Amino acid sequence: MRLWQQVVVSVVVIGAGVAVWGRMSPGAAGTLRAAGLPDTVVAVLAPAQPATEAGQAQSGNQRRGGGPALVVTRPVGSAVINDRLNAIGNGEAIRSVTVTPSATGNLTEILVKSGDVVKTGQVIAKLDSEDQTIAARQARVALDSAREKVERYRKNASAFAVQDLRDAETTLQGAELTLQAAELDLKRRDITAPTGGIVGIITVNVGDYVTTSSPIANIDDRSEILVDYWVPERFATKITVGQPVTAQAVAQPGNPLSGVVHAVDNRIDQTSRTLRVRARIDNADDRLRAGMSFSVTMAFDGDRYPTVDPLSVQWSGDGSFVWRVAGEKSERVPVKIVQRNPDKVLVEASLADGDPVVTEGVQRLRDGGAVSVAGQTRGDGAAPPAGADKTAKAEGAR
Repeated sequence: MRLWQQVVVSVVVIGAGVAVWGRMSPGAAGTLRAAGLPDTVVAVLAPAQPATEAGQAQSGNQRRGGGPALVVTRPVGSAVINDRLNAIGNGEAIRSVTVTPSATGNLTEILVKSGDVVKTGQVIAKLDSEDQTIAARQARVALDSAREKVERYRKNASAFAVQDLRDAETTLQGAELTLQAAELDLKRRDITAPTGGIVGIITVNVGDYVTTSSPIANIDDRSEILVDYWVPERFATKITVGQPVTAQAVAQPGNPLSGVVHAVDNRIDQTSRTLRVRARIDNADDRLRAGMSFSVTMAFDGDRYPTVDPLSVQWSGDGSFVWRVAGEKSERVPVKIVQRNPDKVLVEASLADGDPVVTEGVQRLRDGGAVSVAGQTRGDGAAPPAGADKTAKAEGAR
C-alpha cells in the first residue's frame, strides 16, 4: 500500500474513533472544546445526550471512581448466647435403701407387700427366733438370781465378807450384760425399715433361708426426686447450689416441674469434659418415679455479642472484617466470628447497636473513603443519583 493510502486509512480510523468516543463519553464535548474545535464540529462529534442517558452515564462514572461509592447498609443488632442449658438426666428417690437382715435364719413372717408405705423402724419381716427367745429368758433368770444375791449380801453385810459382796456385784453386772446381748440377738430377728418410704417388689417368701447379704425389699422415699445430669465444662463456674432449674419428665410431656440445684460435683470428668450436677425436684403428688429420665433446663445471663448480616463479612490476609459507615466515610472494622447463623453472624468487634454496616457495594470501599448510602440523602442535601440502589446491588453481586 502506498504512503498516501496509509495516511488516508489512518485519518479515517482516527476520525471514526473520535466520533465513537464523542458519542459514548459524557465529558467528550468539553474535551473537544478545550482542544480548540469549533462548536459545529463538537456538535457533530459529541452530540448532547438525553437526560436519562446522562443520569446513567453519571451513575456509571461514579462506579468507575468519579464520586462516592454507592452502598447498601444494614444496622448492627445484638444477640445472646450461652443463656440456656438443656440436658437429659436420670431421676432417683431422695432416699433409697435395700433392706437386708442383721442375722441369718429362716423367714417366718413378711408383714408388708409391694406398694405399702412404711415408717422408719417399722417391722417388715421376721426370722425364726425360738433359740434367741430362750436365751433371753435364761439371761433374765440369771439376772434376777444375781440381783437377789446382791441384795441379800447388802442386808446382812456383817455376816458376809466384803469380797463375797464384790463377787456378787460383779456377777450381777455380767448377768445384765448377758441379758442385753440376748435381747439384742432377739431384736435382730425382726427386720425393720431403716427409712420411711414405699416398699418395692419383695423377692423373698416365707420359709426362705436368708443371710445378712440377702435383699428383702427396696424402700424409696420419693417425696423428692434427685436428678443427675451432666453439663459442659464452660458452665462449671456458673452453677451454684440453690440455683433454680426447670425439669420435665420425658414420659410426662407438658408437665413442667420446678426445682433447685441440690449438689455440684467437685471435678470435671476428663473423658467427657462435663460436670455432674444434681437437682432436687418436689414430688408431693407422687407422680414421679425413681429411674425416670428428665429433660432439665437452666437459664443464665448469657453472653451478648453484636450481630451483622452474613453478606457484610469480608476476608483478607489479616482475617475477617466489616465496613462501617461513619460520617459518610467507610471504616474498616476487624471482627472475630463467634457464631454463624443463616440470617446473622455473631461477632466480637468494636460495634454498637444500630451502627450501619455495608452489605452490598463493598468492592470499591477503602478505609476513610467517601460513601453514599442507597436510599438516603447525602450530607450536601443532594439525593443519590438515579439508579443508585440498582448500582449498589449490582456491584455487590459482582
